[in-house]
Amino acid sequence: MNTKRMFTIVLMVSFALTLGLTQFASAADTIKIGEINTYSKLTNFTFPYRNGWQLALEEINAAGGVMGKKLEVVSRDDAGKPGTAITVAEEMVAKDNVALLMGSFFSHVGLAMTDFAKRNKILYVAAEPLSDALVWAKGNRYTFRLRPSTYMQAAMLAAEAAKNPAKRWATIAPNYAYGKDAVKSFKKILKALRPDVEFVAEQWPALFKINAGSEIQALASAKPEAVYNVTFGGDLAKFVREGALRGFFKNVFVVSLLTGEPEYIDPLKGEAPDGWLVTGYPWYDIKTAAHDKFLVAYQKKFNDYPRTGSVVGYNTMMAVAEMLKKAGTTDTEKMVDAMEGLTYDSPTGPIHFRKIDHQSTMGAYVGLTAQRDGKGVMQDWHYADGKDFLPGDEEVNKLRAK
Repeated sequence: MNTKRMFTIVLMVSFALTLGLTQFASAADTIKIGEINTYSKLTNFTFPYRNGWQLALEEINAAGGVMGKKLEVVSRDDAGKPGTAITVAEEMVAKDNVALLMGSFFSHVGLAMTDFAKRNKILYVAAEPLSDALVWAKGNRYTFRLRPSTYMQAAMLAAEAAKNPAKRWATIAPNYAYGKDAVKSFKKILKALRPDVEFVAEQWPALFKINAGSEIQALASAKPEAVYNVTFGGDLAKFVREGALRGFFKNVFVVSLLTGEPEYIDPLKGEAPDGWLVTGYPWYDIKTAAHDKFLVAYQKKFNDYPRTGSVVGYNTMMAVAEMLKKAGTTDTEKMVDAMEGLTYDSPTGPIHFRKIDHQSTMGAYVGLTAQRDGKGVMQDWHYADGKDFLPGDEEVNKLRAK
């Protein structure tokens, strides 16, 4: 072998070693977090959600990161399919060496991730999935949830709905875990508060395949005085439009889960309903120092207003950072221990992750829909603290899987 060729080989080997050491050093200087969500669908929620966690990530790293390391997010799309979510999660754990997982939107995807976390003993912080089973029937040591569950939000709405004199109720909800949980919880809580009410009809349209005209007709035939609605997204828009065209809402009191969230009420524009009792996010009227700070930072970075997803994404990322600070390590068991009982401040107020069921106490805003400047808003609202709408320890122990 001539000298020139040997010199070239030595240079190549040296370069490869240097590159490898540099990459190793870079990896050692970051803590990787696997983030999975349905970015190819429901973009009106998931894109603001991504904005939220990206803003939080930027703030965390600008402040020096955690444990002297920057946080790095490896983000993937699950296409709204449990199987895809699990495949992506497996790749993140095996190839990307993420310390934990966070995210998810749909309840059936979140439940699949919950099972994955249990089987693989990896921490999973569920951001959005609302199914009650996530922290109760299917709950486990490695799964935590940020958003107020269907039970919590149903309880918030039922407390106000019970003040209305309506006795004959009907329900409409998408036919999957979230919708079923939402109806079951609302009926149980409202009946406890108002034993005189009766539920005279139930409609279960397939998710995002609603035939609104037929659903409205079926509900109307039962002659309800009030309706509990759980549809959202495109299904909600069709339900609102058909109900208005047929005059169904004229003499019916409507209670509607999530409808006050900008993701769902904004697209309705001038068709937004008036006087519905809803949960939502009136970002335009919240006047607290913590929210003002978040609002200014968000608008400056994205030149847009925040949605509910923005707050969920921001709070999820902040929860992970605060947990890592408390744990002082990326050891899974110690991170889980740190998540249990974790308390931190957020734009919507203090958030606490309960040790007994791993549900956070993040709350929601409850109020009435109205029209303002040609678009739907919330008015006469109040913030319902999640801690006030959770079952006690005895009931949780009966609900939670052992």
